[in-house]
Amino acid sequence: MFKKVIIVDDLGSINQGVLTILDTLEIKLVVPKQYCDDAYLAVKKAYQANEPFDLLITDLSFKTDHRDEKFKSGEDLIVKLQEEHPGLKIIVYSVEDRLQKIRRIIGNENVVGFVCKGRRGLIELSEAVIKASESKTYFSPSIALALRQKSNFEILDYDIHLLKQLSLGHSQEFISSYFKEQHISPSS
Repeated sequence: MFKKVIIVDDLGSINQGVLTILDTLEIKLVVPKQYCDDAYLAVKKAYQANEPFDLLITDLSFKTDHRDEKFKSGEDLIVKLQEEHPGLKIIVYSVEDRLQKIRRIIGNENVVGFVCKGRRGLIELSEAVIKASESKTYFSPSIALALRQKSNFEILDYDIHLLKQLSLGHSQEFISSYFKEQHISPSS
């Protein structure tokens, strides 16, 4: 089981629930943070002290307030930490349910779990932490099912690129050459 975990959520009540779950799993050191910047600095400091965190549990959306933050979202934090600390395992604990965004996030090799906040959220989070400690992945059942099913109505990255070019009024020839230059294809 993990020895040192950092949790990041702007709501103290959510952090308290996560702390309770991690306590039942007998994780000795848990550091709660309400800002992504604070979490980033704590992870960086722990690595410099040669006492790195084993796991990061983070929300994706954070409300802005009086502080000017470098990391505006959990996704920004995840990207930076993967870049600097590729061994850090990450579990996302969020209400996010947009498949496009979820796919992008779980495409990050450090993300070993994605748990939906909700009625069973803390139970699923406990399962995700256990799976992650066994070097396995865990995704909430609703996400796992949605990720397996491809809908004809789902908008992919390619579709977004195409719609953007069309909205700018570009011709088919221009879009075709632009996509070739950018190595954008329906399967990319």
